[in-house]
Formats: sequence, C-alpha cells, structure tokens
Amino acid sequence: MSRQPITEPRSLFERDRELQGLEAALSDLRGAADGTPRAGQGRLLAFTGSAGMGKTRLLAEARARAVAQGFTVLSGRGGENEQELAFHVVRQLVQPALAAMEQQQLRTFLGSWYDIVAVALGLEATDTGQMPDPTGVRDGLDWVMTRLTVMKAPVVLLLDDLHWADVESLGWLTSFAARAEGLPLLIVVAYRPNELPPEAASFRALVTGQGTRPYSLAPLTCDAVARIVRKEVGEAADDEFCKECWEVTGGSPFEAVELAIRLGERKVKGAPDELAAMRDLAAAVKGPGLIECLGRLSTGTIHFAEAGAVLGAPFRPDIAATIACIGSEQAAEATEQLRAARILAEGHGPGGGLEFVHPLIATTIYRSIRTPFRVGMHNAAAVAVRAAGLGPTAAARHLLEVPCDGNAEAVACLWDAAREYLRAGAPEAARRLLTRALQEPPLPEDRAALLHDLACSTFLIEPTATVRHLREALTEPDIDPDLRASIVYRLTQALAHTDQMAEAAAVAELEARQATNARVKLRMQADHFVWSMFRADEPDSPARSRKLTRLAERLTGRGLEERYILGLRGWDALVRGEPRHTALTCAEVALRDGMSWTEENRGFEVPVSVALVFMYGDQPGRAEELFTKGMAECERKGWRGSHLAVGQTLFGYIRYRRGLLTEAEHWAWEGLRTAERVEGAVPAQWFAIGILIQTLLARGRTADARKLADSYHYGDVVPNAVIYPDPRTVYSELLLAEGRHAEARRLLTAVGDRLEARAWRNPAWCPWQLNLAYALAPTAPDRAVRLARDAVKRARDFGAASAIGQALHTEAEVTGGTAALDLYDEAVTELQRSPAAYELARALVGHGAALSRNGRVPEAADRLYQGLEGAVHCGAEALAARARDELSAAGLRPLPLRYAQTDTLTAQERRAAELTALGKPVAVVAKELRLTEQGVRRLLSLVYRKVGTDAAGLARALETFPRPRP
Repeated sequence: MSRQPITEPRSLFERDRELQGLEAALSDLRGAADGTPRAGQGRLLAFTGSAGMGKTRLLAEARARAVAQGFTVLSGRGGENEQELAFHVVRQLVQPALAAMEQQQLRTFLGSWYDIVAVALGLEATDTGQMPDPTGVRDGLDWVMTRLTVMKAPVVLLLDDLHWADVESLGWLTSFAARAEGLPLLIVVAYRPNELPPEAASFRALVTGQGTRPYSLAPLTCDAVARIVRKEVGEAADDEFCKECWEVTGGSPFEAVELAIRLGERKVKGAPDELAAMRDLAAAVKGPGLIECLGRLSTGTIHFAEAGAVLGAPFRPDIAATIACIGSEQAAEATEQLRAARILAEGHGPGGGLEFVHPLIATTIYRSIRTPFRVGMHNAAAVAVRAAGLGPTAAARHLLEVPCDGNAEAVACLWDAAREYLRAGAPEAARRLLTRALQEPPLPEDRAALLHDLACSTFLIEPTATVRHLREALTEPDIDPDLRASIVYRLTQALAHTDQMAEAAAVAELEARQATNARVKLRMQADHFVWSMFRADEPDSPARSRKLTRLAERLTGRGLEERYILGLRGWDALVRGEPRHTALTCAEVALRDGMSWTEENRGFEVPVSVALVFMYGDQPGRAEELFTKGMAECERKGWRGSHLAVGQTLFGYIRYRRGLLTEAEHWAWEGLRTAERVEGAVPAQWFAIGILIQTLLARGRTADARKLADSYHYGDVVPNAVIYPDPRTVYSELLLAEGRHAEARRLLTAVGDRLEARAWRNPAWCPWQLNLAYALAPTAPDRAVRLARDAVKRARDFGAASAIGQALHTEAEVTGGTAALDLYDEAVTELQRSPAAYELARALVGHGAALSRNGRVPEAADRLYQGLEGAVHCGAEALAARARDELSAAGLRPLPLRYAQTDTLTAQERRAAELTALGKPVAVVAKELRLTEQGVRRLLSLVYRKVGTDAAGLARALETFPRPRP
C-alpha cells in the first residue's frame, strides 16, 4: 500500500478571504525580495479556529504557494503531549537548516552564539557549565533566525497548533516577531484561541496589534459540505443526504473531508437509505466511534497506536514498537492497518517518522487509554527514549506522568534534564522537573544539592520560592562546605532581590561566625559586608566600616576572597571620603588577578564597585575598560539580563561623568531597554532612570527629564537598596531645574541626615551638599555658602580634582559678587586637571559670565569661548546657549570651534602626556615643546579629557591608548 501523506491536496472551500490575505502577504514578501520597499516587513499572519476548522490545511496551502515561488519554508508545530519540552517548536524550525551544515560550518555560522544557544537548539555545547539567562538565549535565537532569514531570503515561517507550543518557544516567537521589522520574512501561525495557555497573553497582544485581526475560521456551510461529499460519491448524492452530512460534521472541514473519503471508499452513493451507514462512518472519524473502529483492529495494532499517542507526533516506529511490546514485523503491519484506517500517515517533519492524520485523533486515542496502562506506557517510554539516545529531556517529560516511587534512576534522569534546561535558558522547565525529582524523593545525601539547583531554577521566576528552598537546604545535615557556601550566597542574593537586605546581611554574618574553614569564613564576611553596604537602612555603618578596615589591613590579596574584601574596602573608603589614594590602592590590589562579572556564586556587585572607584577617583577611562570587559564577559556567557542592563547603564554614567552626554544618554537608554525585557530587574531600572534624568538635565531637556521621572514614579518610590546616583539627590536636581527650591531643600536635608549618619561624606559620590546650597541660596545665602565650603573641604580631603572643582564652582555660584571670581578661577584650574569635560565647561561659562558682569570683558571672552566649545563637544545644548547669550550680552560674537572633537591625541599632546607621566614639571614640558606654561596646561587638559584620566593615572592609560598616526 502506498504511503499516505497527512494532508492530501484538496480544494479549500469558503476560505477565499483567508487565501486572499495569504496571497497578499506572499506578494508583499516577493516584492521585498525583489527590492521593492513594503510596509510591515516581518509581517505576521494568523489563522484561528476550533479543532478541525482547516487551519493545518491553510498552512499546507501556504507552504505549497511559498515553495512554488522559490521561498524558503521553515516550519514547526506544537504538540499536546510535548508542551513540557522547552524549545521543542524552535528546534523544529531551525534544526533542518542547521543539520544541512558540516560541523565546522555550523560553528562558523553560530560564531560566539554557539554555546549560548547550543542546548536550546539541541546541539552539543562546548562549555557544559555555561548557563545563559533566558534573555541571552532569546537574543541568540533572534540572531540565528535573523541570519537564516538573510541567508535564505525570502523566508516563510509556518507554525501550527501554537496553542500547544511550549512556553519557551512561544515566548521567543512573541519577542522575535515584534522585532522582525525589516526582515524579508513572513510568519504564518495557526492556533485554537480558546486553548492558548495563560502564558500566551503577550502573544495574543502581538497578534491583535498587527493592524489586522487574525483570520477566524468559521464552519463550512451546508452547500460547501455538499460539494465535498459529491466530489467523492458523485453528483447524484441526495440533497437531504448531504444536509445530514453537514449536520453530523457540524461544518468541520476535517470531519467533512474524512467522512467524504470514507463514503467514497465504501462505495456509498448518497442515497436516502444510506443515512445510517453514513452516520456510522461519521462517528468513526473522532470520539467514541474512532475508538470503536480502532478496537476492531489487532491488539498489537491498538497498542502501537496508543504508544504513538503517548510518544507524541512525529514518533519513531521502532520506539513505539518497543513500548507496545511488539516486533518490527508486527509494527510494520500495524502501521499499514492504521494508515488504511486513516489514523496514521507519513510524517513530513525533518526526522520523518509517523504522525496521526489529525491532532484530534491523537487526543482521542491518548485519552481513551486507561490510566494505569497509560502510566505504564509513559514509564516504558521514558526508558525507551533514553535507550534510543534521545536524551534526558525527552525521557523526563514522560516521568512527569508517572507516580512517585523513590526511584533513584528517575531522580537522576529528571535532574540531568533539569540541568540541560538550565543550560538552555529554560528555568521554568527545569523547575518543573526538579520539583518532581524532589517528590520522588531523592537519596537523603542528595537532597541539599537538589534543593540548591531547584532554587537556582526559581530565582528569575519566583525569588520567594528560592528563599524557601535554600532555607530548607540549610537544614540538611553534613552539607559539603563549598555547596553550603553556594547555598548561603544564593540565599542572600534572593533575599536582597526580594528587598530583604537586612536579612541577607544577617544570614551572611551568621554563616561567617559559624564557618570553620578560613576561606569560607572570609567569603561569608565579604557577603555580609556587601549586603550591609548596599542596604539603605544600615543601622551602624561606621561600626561596619571600622570592622572592614581592620580586616582589610591584615590582608594582602592572596586569594579571591581576600581581594573581594579589599575591593569592598576600596568602595567603603570612597563613599566615606577617605583619601582617594586609599580607595584606588585597594581597588588595584583587588584587581590583581582580575575579577569576573559572571562568577556563578559570587555576584558582580564587588567587581562593579571596584571599577567605579576609578570613575569617582578621576580615572574614568580605566573604569570604562573594566566595564567593557565585564559586559563582553556577560554577553559571551549569555547573561543579557539585569547584569548587562546595569553594565550598560553605569557605562553611560561613566560617560556622563566624562562629559560625553550624547553617548551617556545612548547607553542609559540601552540599559533601561535591557532592564525592561527582564522580569524583576527593578534595581537596574533605578540606575538607568537616575542617570538618564541627570544626563537630560545636563543637556537642558528639563521637560523630558520630568516626563521620564513621572512615567516611572521616580520621585515617589524610594528603594531599600543603595542606588547610585542617589535617587533623592537626582530628583532634587530635577526640582531645582524646575525652580522648586523649597521641595528640593526638604528632600536634600533628609538625604544629608541619612548620609551623615552613615558617615558617607564624599561629595564626589553624592553631591547633596552642593544641591542643597543651590536650593538655599535664594533664601539663606549664608548657610548655602557654609555648605559649599564644607563640601570643598571634603572634596579636598578626597583629593579628586573633578570633585574639588565642582565644589568650588558651587561655592562661587552661591557666593556671588567679586568674591566669587577667585573661586571660579580656582574651580577652572582644578577641573582642567581632571577628565570632567562637562563640569569644566560649566565652570568656564560661569567664570566668563561673572567676569563680564564685573567689566572684565577680554578675560570673559576667553572663558566664554572655551566654555562654549566645551559645551558643544559635550552635547550640553542649554549650556552652549547660555554661553552664546553671555557673549552676546558682552557685545561679542561666537567664534568657530578651535579644535575638532576627537578621542585621538595629536603628536604634541602625546608628547606632553608622556613627559607629564614621567613626572616632569610643567615648566620643563613647556620648554621642550616650546609652549607657554599656560599653553601646556591647556594641552594637558585636553589630554585628560580625551584619555579619561588625571595625571595620576596617565602613565598606565598611555600604555594602551592609541598612538597618533605619523
């Protein structure tokens, strides 16, 4: 007997509207392939309807038409029993194209994404310890599909039965389709709308938000069913007979076609006296009638069909035969019988195999299997698919249907599959399997490790469950010390993530006291310090700082634990306003052998803090190097969620501190967009919003800053974690820009009280005193001056020229009159020794304006010209406008910019920098370069801003900074 395909080519009745929509979409796609611009590239076309309404037939028509036009077709299909298999549908889409590549070609094609997406795509990963986050995997799959689309353009994706798609595939499709604009791609989907899972809300919104609603398929009319019937039995079929066919099928295209075929096979002519026979045949298409029909076949055939239903489509006949306990000859015979009964057909998937003629048939057979027998078949299936080399995930989904029995092998299989899902970026799938493994239950000695892995799977989904699992794990006896340290670290991380910073610090402190291993004890102390320092309501910061200082003094940085402590000491010295040499020295020792951002059980809080020590210490170029390396590490590992969001955002902050405002805004927006793709990435959002507000204010876009703050309730909600820049201080800047001095004064007074209690006195880290001085200046000028002077003293104690210059500038602003002129001049001098381009431009314009008001126009002109040039290069539009206004008021005209904006050093600048790095005084440098000392200072000021460092970091920065071209 010839093999029968699942869907035979038959006419589509009463689907003109749908076919017109399909043809229009294909025509658009064809135009795009020919270079014709089209609206809505990356279009999504959806067919919806209840079971049997002809969705699959429409997708078959789409395939035929696409292939006829030379388009590439990639297809996938959800399965009722395969919903537990993460990325099952994605694999169907992509694997055929990848399978055609040689191994080396495949690795070249995937490039750096290989290990990130390998497990999700069913490939063998090189780094089996790599666990990318879900966002990283989705980005990788986006890249793979985008590259395939470009290589094989134009492409049509056909996705059937999406109501049964695994949530991972559905989540990826939803995000990818929304971002596929511009690709020569058409996505055609089919699903039963009333059976979409709760997790499909975003998918629903995507489909209905495409400008055209889904095509909802209606039942066929009596006339259409009559035409289908008469095509098989002859035009002489009685009208009443055809009407009865319509009634028994309910207008379902699938049932009407199947009934018509069976009528034709039985030589029924459609006479009134054949109605009883017709009804019997109709009953056999689905439901009890189908099972009754199946029951007439041999026992082996019945079991073979049931095994296929348990395995899910498409299935391998040899595995079904093993489960059904029949031999290969019996399996071949069963296959032929089931084909003849229109139950099975040849699969059209990449792996071949067999499929049921319609999902309704598979569902009916599966649900007809008695529960004890079905459980046994799932158990046999788990063993059979594992023995066939299909991997632990294929076996584990069957174990989910088997009662718990204390089976160690079942636990091992579920655990292996869960680890694979974690490596695939599918934590929800891993969670299901580990929960089931815990119920089996595992051996007592494995319970703590299993709870640990279960907690890892829930961290991004339900951190409160992570806390529960890890607390339970800690109650287990005789835990391996390294495992216990990992449990405690993850517990503190989960507590912090759920805004329980105090509890996180307490857990680490208790573990540090109880630890007997010196290395573990030091690590727990580091964790305690981390969560204490980043806790907004820490009760006794000075005491903790003293304890940290005493501990750090005994350490030399021999191991990672010691270097983490020293890194924390550097950060603590920074926020307390100790001499920057202390903070920078600790940071350098901490980085002696590098610090990973992606250490599984370490977190990235300390490496990030160490990098920022350099930013606040007037060496932002060094901070940028560390952030660039850290972000690249995250991307290589597939960590493209909150880690990357914080990295992008704070990289923007470094750019802001350097005065590169356009780039700062770009990076902060990137960080915010990344954060918003990640569930629960609230701290990353706070970082991004604060930095964006500061940057927008610096650029003079106060209204945009207010809109952003209001949209995120930035001024209303106060986080329990330490965020930088400090949210209250940032919001006060917005209030000051809006002229709301009284509100800013109240807010900043509270900020000052809080930070003074913690002894965090560095104005470089939080300039609350400077902002409060501006807020007080209109009503309490004397107090404003005192605050500014105190900030200047604190900045001098810290020693960073940018902080000193900014504080002096504020003192000059609130002092006013002729007394301010020397302060302005000193502020400019300090800022010229720093990499802070925007603050220098502000001070220059302020000094120039003050000089102009005091009648010293020639000096004012020089300052204003310099300030205008700096403001333009920084992207500070409002500051540039102010400089132009001041020049105009002084009767002067702006001059053309004197130097181009570039990051490269001229030969003269390079030589001046090298001599300065060698410790040569300005007079010696001036003599060698034949410049005035003032000319050298201006030259070095350009160097500091371009290289991103002050004189102290110049020698090291020049080692890697590009030399000028000859």
